[in-house]
Amino acid sequence: MTAPAEAIEDAPERRIAAALGALTDPGLPFSAAGLAALDRAEAFPAEACRVLDAQGLPGFYVPAEHGGALSDFHAFTRVLRAVAAQDLTVALAHGKTYLGAVSTWLAGTPEQARALGERVASGAVVSCALTERHHGSDLLAGEVTAARDGDDWVLHGEKWLINNATRADLVTVLARTAPEGGPRGFSLLLVDKARLAPGTYRCAPKVSTYGIRGMDISGISFDGARVPASALVGRDGQGVEIILKALHLTRTACAALSLGGGDRALRLAARFAAATRHEGRPLTELPHPRRLVGEAVASLALAEAAGTVAARSIQALTGEMSVVSAIAKAYVPMQVDEAIALLVRALGPYGLLAEAPEGAAETDRGAVFEHGAFAKVERDHRIIGIFDGSSLVNRSALIDQFPRLARAYRTGRVDEPGLTRATTLTAPLAPLDPDALSLLSRRGSTVVTALPQAVTEVEKRAARGGASPELAQLARRLGALTAELHADLDAYTPSPRAVPEVAFTYAERYELCFAAASALHLWLRNAPRPGGELLLRGALVKALTAWGAPVDLVGADALYDRLGAAPAGPSEAPQAPPNHGEPS
Repeated sequence: MTAPAEAIEDAPERRIAAALGALTDPGLPFSAAGLAALDRAEAFPAEACRVLDAQGLPGFYVPAEHGGALSDFHAFTRVLRAVAAQDLTVALAHGKTYLGAVSTWLAGTPEQARALGERVASGAVVSCALTERHHGSDLLAGEVTAARDGDDWVLHGEKWLINNATRADLVTVLARTAPEGGPRGFSLLLVDKARLAPGTYRCAPKVSTYGIRGMDISGISFDGARVPASALVGRDGQGVEIILKALHLTRTACAALSLGGGDRALRLAARFAAATRHEGRPLTELPHPRRLVGEAVASLALAEAAGTVAARSIQALTGEMSVVSAIAKAYVPMQVDEAIALLVRALGPYGLLAEAPEGAAETDRGAVFEHGAFAKVERDHRIIGIFDGSSLVNRSALIDQFPRLARAYRTGRVDEPGLTRATTLTAPLAPLDPDALSLLSRRGSTVVTALPQAVTEVEKRAARGGASPELAQLARRLGALTAELHADLDAYTPSPRAVPEVAFTYAERYELCFAAASALHLWLRNAPRPGGELLLRGALVKALTAWGAPVDLVGADALYDRLGAAPAGPSEAPQAPPNHGEPS
């Protein structure tokens, strides 16, 4: 049982953030200049990854029952976020080992899991080879085959656009094991590259990318590569099912990486805005930039609420992760992208420059322009929306569950103990039960289904003076829109052919419901902190605005002005853990 991170001064994410923050001076592995030089050269950040090894990060990729340090997924995602707040390329390059190994944690034998855990904890890199050059996210179209030959499996074909395919020691490969394919026609094999015969595999050249330029995005081809029968993970034909369940966890982890990128972008922008003067006044005193920064803070607050509840739901609402992970992966990166775009507008023409313009103040150089730090995080973050399934893929998964979501809301079925654990930051989390992961949620989303109760509680607090009338009005408006959306879901008829555009509109609105409901539940169930209601109101205004609902009653500009005046960021809000990024 893990103690709340808020109560631990040496919580792992704080320790790692402090250690990495101490390595940012020139010439050290996390210096802005060094990482920028690697980015320009499209070179892998090997030294920075070795630092993460030395800090024990690989141990967080291994569940405690297999010898590692992973027992609390919320703590694990905070660690990932802390690294991403220093550099997204490094975080993605190193953290992909978890995706490579997670299928073995979920479906491998105890012997497989223990052996892999020992290797990962000692620094072995594991990759996951799912996609192919001509099939993208369509896993059932995969052409890489594995055929039985005596006691071996023999692999043929190419996996492409694979993170760490070249650098990995081991690769989890999804291969077609039945000629006809289909949901039960694919299996997973954990391939140890060092045990493959020479000439039976080759790695494809690194692919140049717009962001995360230093990562090993390449591929791997097999030509009669033999692996032992013991390499099979789970049962023959179970590969797609295992991967889909594994994605419930890795998609949620991607949301944490996205939040780390948002942390870094906000800090850089806030430093720049405070240090840069226009006609003798800092940008934070100018209405337009301040308002844009405040709106970005509200966007990040919504993203953080969704990401926090999603991470805790892995252990608290495990059976609902088919819904929750799809929302987290579609919504959080999109929302952080929007926040970064707002910050770009706030910085004016300078935010995406690699160098400060002629005559810029020295403080400007240190704040943003040094080595193009803001431009780099803007580029790097865009790739997160593609990893582990694009927004389109995840929204399609949500659309498939519309009938279940509507039915759960109509009947009011709520897992109250699970909701309490998911939204109370001091509540201990029970060990993950992999068998509870499901391809479809039986309860829909407890977080959304319980929204009417949250609205009622806000109204009661407002009546007692414990919440503002404005917050109660916002909550009621959100509740009314949520009820209307579920009536639409109830009336929705799935199409046997193309999915209609309106279905994706409904999916986006459901994501907004989840994020806003998460923010409300977190505010209601955790100890208040200064400025907490202000940030919550900003988040709800942002959600309603994205929905297209009128927000005249609140004065959105005034809210954003106040949030932008001193943009501490959502991680300082009552609904979220403490600051997990680089030390101030």
